[in-house]
Amino acid sequence: MATEQKPLPSGFGLRSTAAEVIEGIDLTGKTALVTGGYSGLGLETVRALAGAGAKVFVAARRPEVAATDLAGIEGVDILQMDLADPASINAFATTVVAATPKLDILINNAAIMANALTRDARGYESQFATNHLGHFQMTALIWPLLKASGAGARVVVLSSIGHARGGVDLDDPNFQRRPYEKWAAYGQAKSANAQFAVHLDAVGEPLGIRAFAVHPGGIRTPLQRHLTMEEQVAMGWYDAEGNLNPGFKTVEQGAATSVWCATSPQLAGKGGVYCEDCDIAAVWREGMFPFSGVRPHAIDRGKAAALWEVSEALTGVRFAG
Repeated sequence: MATEQKPLPSGFGLRSTAAEVIEGIDLTGKTALVTGGYSGLGLETVRALAGAGAKVFVAARRPEVAATDLAGIEGVDILQMDLADPASINAFATTVVAATPKLDILINNAAIMANALTRDARGYESQFATNHLGHFQMTALIWPLLKASGAGARVVVLSSIGHARGGVDLDDPNFQRRPYEKWAAYGQAKSANAQFAVHLDAVGEPLGIRAFAVHPGGIRTPLQRHLTMEEQVAMGWYDAEGNLNPGFKTVEQGAATSVWCATSPQLAGKGGVYCEDCDIAAVWREGMFPFSGVRPHAIDRGKAAALWEVSEALTGVRFAG
């Protein structure tokens, strides 16, 4: 049964850190996988999971950079994967399946944001392809590892408040007929991330595998690399003097909701929800703060199921069983 989309409340909040939400949780004997786990939020997520005793696989597009960034963190294995290259995803999955008999935690963290129009090896629009389709393909290929872990396995899919910009155009998800607009593409990809978690939870629940979508909050990370400072000032992320918006989180705070969803006993038996600030988010309604809450389209089960079918067709993969 899907969990009701409303705060618990958890007792944590906007300024909670990854270290705080995982305090007292022992992950010894657990295995985790984090995509993009060597930069920004991913690095702090890996640090928290490994610090709690988990064995952590890090999927990295640039393994040599990852080796430098992750130096000193025990229990980490780095494996190469490019989410925009289906052959690379296939090879990665083969390696992971050979390397571990089970997977207890999967965090689909890697992403790109608001870049100029580019396409992956299949000709698919890069934000939809990297943020959603690449993770869909990878998750399907390593699904047997999550099933092997038994009840209690969790999948965390990083979405964003960017989902509020719009849903998924299932008739033209790759901007082949409509004009490309980078923020519309980002909003579509982040809505797809949230809807993927919704349907993945429905598929996984009978097996004891639960899935969660996460809005980490506003954080200064390399995700903003495609934006000029002028654009970021115009959006209110920085003021005219270049000072960061005080509402932004630190990286340690930004990683907290992913870690909470992946490990918290408060979520035992729950899933299929969109979370923010280390709690289940409220459904957004008129009058709420615009950068909080989840829009109804992102947790719509019918839309999630339809996206799943399109994703299977575009990637050529299906979830075993």
